[in-house]
Amino acid sequence: MDLCLRSDRPHGLSDAELESGLIRLLEKYSVKKVLIIPPDYTRIYSNAGFITHVCYRCFTGAGARVDILPALGTHVPMTSDEINDMYHGIPLECFIEHHWRSDVIKLGSIPASYMSDITQGLWTESVSVQVNKLVLDESYDLIISVGQVLPHEVVGMANHAKNLFVGVGGADMINKSHMVGALFGMERMMGRDHTPVRAMFDYAYETFLKQRPVLFMLTVASAPDGIIATHGLFCGRERDTLEAAVKLSQEKNITYIDAGIQKCVVYLNPDEFKSTWIGNKAIYRTRMAIADGGELIVLAPGVQRFGEDKLVDSLIRKYGYRGKQTILDAFRHTESEDLRANMSAAAHLVHGSTDGRFSVTYAVQNISQDAIESVGFQAACYHALASQYPPDKLSYGINILPDGEVIYYIPNPALGLWVQRGVTI
Repeated sequence: MDLCLRSDRPHGLSDAELESGLIRLLEKYSVKKVLIIPPDYTRIYSNAGFITHVCYRCFTGAGARVDILPALGTHVPMTSDEINDMYHGIPLECFIEHHWRSDVIKLGSIPASYMSDITQGLWTESVSVQVNKLVLDESYDLIISVGQVLPHEVVGMANHAKNLFVGVGGADMINKSHMVGALFGMERMMGRDHTPVRAMFDYAYETFLKQRPVLFMLTVASAPDGIIATHGLFCGRERDTLEAAVKLSQEKNITYIDAGIQKCVVYLNPDEFKSTWIGNKAIYRTRMAIADGGELIVLAPGVQRFGEDKLVDSLIRKYGYRGKQTILDAFRHTESEDLRANMSAAAHLVHGSTDGRFSVTYAVQNISQDAIESVGFQAACYHALASQYPPDKLSYGINILPDGEVIYYIPNPALGLWVQRGVTI
């Protein structure tokens, strides 16, 4: 590992500490052209904005050209307002938009035999490995992959090679990695380093990209009261960079609950969460903490659609969050060619289904309640439930309301994982 910074202070590392460490690291590189691959606006609390800005200033100050390729995956492109907010001070012309269906080059494949081994026989097809063509552009002296390590529903712990093969990757890897995760089961993976999907990314990186000049910059962060606290920054080319970040994230981003939550209320900031594709983190990250027969209320004032693009949105509207077996039956049906061609959508429908173990109510204002109910959720008026459970008056964790009702409140589900005590991660 080239750089390891961490702090046990509640508010984490200061900007000055981060900048000083980064400058010491970056001064070792003599480069003319750099590609930075940071997260999009859905990871605004990663502190990748500040880190990317430090890198940009260091390299441009030394006369190098810097291009920035946000790791969109299947998300909608960042708006200019989002770029200016998250990456303040970096010119818009530095940013390049990734198109996951068209901007990629195939590097090779993960063999079917390997896939069968790592999934315990649940997946027996090969997987094409694709990345954005810029990652292979030899005019770049350095490629910096910036991102946050934290619990994740598909891979177990987000980032590292996932930032390349999903964030700026292509359809086959995106679709099949999501489907492998759905088949293997979120509860067997979330919060863990070594999972079948992580093994896919490790194989792809070691086999096809290890010779490229990739430097990983991985943060571990939280956001108490909406203010970023960067607990650690780990930089390097080897896997020990990821492993150190995973260990710290397991300490900082996983909350253990003594007993199953009967009623959980989650707030989705409207600037971050505009679709159930993103907003369903409220379901993914709490499902291991909610009691059987419990209730999840999702306060979602910004949700206005289901998918991040029109095709995926139409698939969610067509098939809905109907339960794992129902979705898998539809996926295997000969008439469901559209779902098989978009496996990540099928996997998402599995991830967002509770299989009847607990209920989900989306409280919305920018999409109709009928639309919400049509995909399998319960629906309510945002203003009605926000007055009953006011986000600005609730405190993170257990709240006892004036009428005696007990709820567990989470102001941002994207920043952690909640698990009943006794579960081994």
